[in-house]
Amino acid sequence: MSVLAQRLKEARLRTGLSQEKLGIEAGLDPMSASARMNRYEQGKRVPDAQLVERIAAVLGVPVTYLHSGDDEEAELLLKFHRLKKKQRAKVIAFIDEVSG
Repeated sequence: MSVLAQRLKEARLRTGLSQEKLGIEAGLDPMSASARMNRYEQGKRVPDAQLVERIAAVLGVPVTYLHSGDDEEAELLLKFHRLKKKQRAKVIAFIDEVSG
């Protein structure tokens, strides 16, 4: 299974959306939404970049999360994405401090 397929399925299950509901909310035709999302999660097809952006928006995750091959990095991306702007600045400042 591809990284995209794995992350997509994980994020969808975490949100509690069905494949059909996710597909429809991402702008797919309701008649094919479930089948298309299933193919994406199985790694049989790869959605184009614009659809990946729409799917990420519906799931509330950064696009980079869906492509991250490293589990720790993916977790950090999710956590960072959920922070407010001021909190993000603090995290970046902390990283600068400890890595410098």
